[in-house]
Amino acid sequence: MSTEIIILLMFVLLFAGIFAGYPTAFVLGGVSLIFGLAFIGPSIYGLFITRLYGIMTNYTLLAVPLFLFMGVFMERSGVADRLFHALYLLWGGLRGGLGISTVAISALFAAATGVVGASEVTIGLMALPAMLDRQYNTSLACGSVCAGGTLGIIIPPSIMIVLYGPIARISVGKLFLGALAPGLLLAVLYMIYIWIRCTIRPADGPPMPLEQRDATLKKKLILLATSVVPPALLVVAVLGSIFFGVASVTEAAAVGAIASLVLAACYRKLNPTILKEATLRTLTITSMILLIAVGASFFSTVFMALRGDEAITRLFLDLPMGKWGILVLIMGILIVLGMFIDWMGILFIVVPLITPVAAELGFDPVWFAVLVMVNLQISFLTPPFAYSIFYLKGIAPAGVKTSDIYRGVLPFVGLQILALILCVLFPMIITWLPSHLII
Repeated sequence: MSTEIIILLMFVLLFAGIFAGYPTAFVLGGVSLIFGLAFIGPSIYGLFITRLYGIMTNYTLLAVPLFLFMGVFMERSGVADRLFHALYLLWGGLRGGLGISTVAISALFAAATGVVGASEVTIGLMALPAMLDRQYNTSLACGSVCAGGTLGIIIPPSIMIVLYGPIARISVGKLFLGALAPGLLLAVLYMIYIWIRCTIRPADGPPMPLEQRDATLKKKLILLATSVVPPALLVVAVLGSIFFGVASVTEAAAVGAIASLVLAACYRKLNPTILKEATLRTLTITSMILLIAVGASFFSTVFMALRGDEAITRLFLDLPMGKWGILVLIMGILIVLGMFIDWMGILFIVVPLITPVAAELGFDPVWFAVLVMVNLQISFLTPPFAYSIFYLKGIAPAGVKTSDIYRGVLPFVGLQILALILCVLFPMIITWLPSHLII
């Protein structure tokens, strides 16, 4: 049987298992075991043990539970609540000010948590009712929360970036810095869209009444100092220590985890109950991520042993469309896959296949990796498996329909594609900061 047919059968069985609803980690491991024994033999067990040991001793992956722990405590410490009231007070007088503030809060909170679910649920519980109470257009309010929530997967320190680095063998620190500008670009595009829409159609986002946002300069400065500055300093400390070569990504994650504990204590939110909940939640999510990582490493082991990586590379390079045509094709495939498979499955299954192709085409590895991650952010807003929509629907008030959320996210999907195009046309958006990384 030819290599191409074996590889095709592997992917058919893999996607059939995932679409049937079986856990991704078990499908990856099961397919790997079946094809490994059938076409390689019992020696595949030795290869599996070697790959498992490699994951267990991967120092960079220690950053996953540390950043997750930091994110949980930032969520629990009341940071989002303080940011919410501070920015709403400062920007509520603008047309669409509450929507703009929601995106800004989401960006700041994303940089402090790195997890989409935590960001969107926390912000959505506060922001959506506030906008609806002030007669905001329902679809605009829903779209603002959904799009803002997805920033947690691209703005560093993001769990996706921490996982992507070891998979593609790229410095996580460089990926952090490369993803920062695209993440901020997305946030700015969202805010500009909300402002323009509410300027053209004032009824979609009326300003807050003066009596609800009237405050002295002293009160505004106090809010700024106690609500915005502490989490901003935490993020700057984590990213700055990486940029200036003071700490590795894992060490910076440890500093962030400790700092989040200190911040929670300062806000008087640190107690044994929250500590227990945060630890268990971190353990649960980390176990899920690493189990998928193990299954994916087994799959890639069998795939490469059967020379599947060479077959995929040849397939792309033989296409008569040039390097930019192949890039467009890869981006299109990722968008389609994102509609049906969660980002983690795409990350572990597809990235090892397309990274060698990008290298053969001569693309900068950091630039290509960040493009892929910006692309994967789109998957959170594209149905049927749009996690951001499901998160919001689970916490939305009774009057909010799923159709309202779908209509609300469509313009933001367009903005995500626009940001992707801008990153392709102007590579310096991604590459400028990493090129100045001090090692």
